[in-house]
Amino acid sequence: AKEPYPFLAVEGEGLHQIPVGPVHAGIIEPGHFRFTANGETVARLEQRLGYVHKGTERLFAGAGLARGAKLAGRISGDSTVAFALAFARAVEAATGCEPPPRAHRLRALLAELERIANHVGDFGFVCNDAAYALLHAHCGILREEVLQACDACFGHRLLMDRVVPGGIAADLDRDGVARLGRLTVLLRRRIAELATHYDAVPSLQDRTVGTGVARPDFVRRFAAGGFVGRASGRAFDARKALPYPPYDALTFQVPVLAEGDVNARVLVRLHEIEQSLSLVDQILAGLPEGPLLAPVQPTAAEGLGIVEGFRGDVLVWLRLDESGTIARCHPRDPSWFQWPLLETAIEGNIVADFPLCNKSFNCSYAGCDL
Repeated sequence: AKEPYPFLAVEGEGLHQIPVGPVHAGIIEPGHFRFTANGETVARLEQRLGYVHKGTERLFAGAGLARGAKLAGRISGDSTVAFALAFARAVEAATGCEPPPRAHRLRALLAELERIANHVGDFGFVCNDAAYALLHAHCGILREEVLQACDACFGHRLLMDRVVPGGIAADLDRDGVARLGRLTVLLRRRIAELATHYDAVPSLQDRTVGTGVARPDFVRRFAAGGFVGRASGRAFDARKALPYPPYDALTFQVPVLAEGDVNARVLVRLHEIEQSLSLVDQILAGLPEGPLLAPVQPTAAEGLGIVEGFRGDVLVWLRLDESGTIARCHPRDPSWFQWPLLETAIEGNIVADFPLCNKSFNCSYAGCDL
């Protein structure tokens, strides 16, 4: 018989355990959370993942590049552009392929639209978990505006299968440029209004300020990226630290805060939305004409791609054989380095604040359950 999972014991007077999951409400993916609490105060949290193990790395082995690109885009559905782009850049690094300038710009456009949609959605969900549904409703509407624009401009709400090795599989016409221009104007105004509203609600600030602090020394030790790292003083952003086209020719800032609490993670998201809107405007204003794809020549080689997804740095390593077939591929979601920090951030907080802390991290289950 299989041995039971060895949860670490916690000793002390008056402790009790609260098991949560792996089945959760709604459509959230499965994961088990074992709380040890003293009254309402969490003494320890231990997480157990692996319930949606999909055999992803085994599926990559023996696949062609087209099949591999589809698999990469389905590792974690909310990061489909980031994973597809990291995969494509790994293939291009291995084969020496250089995508055309228009493809580079459109790839970044898709990546920023994905970032905006997820950050807007997360902002609303954090507010909802703090029992403030009004902002959640407004953010849901704005996220839908982004998704509908993605569908109208590129043919898919989540932008799946648009980034491919060698370039991009969907172009943007003049109507699309105009629609995205109107979208950035709307979002810039509405996000500023919602951010002001967020700051002006004392009961909401009471739930988020000082709650779920991710300690800067832990963040550095785990090399956590994304808004989790940047809210705790770690300024790493792959678009700046390891610049890749077209970000090496675009102007943007990386917002960094030091508090490391739920509020800081919300504010970093809001600042990143502002930066992404600026990047979208820059890309639309300087979109060159030209082809969308460059040929990929099969060769036996290894390649590595690192891009900045909305959660942080997404890495894909792969090895190709002579025919261009994938021999091995390892995709790494930023959540690998963020899940352990959630265990530390909840300690000393009350059980009722866990959904709030959890959503402020918003780690991916599927991205780790390969």
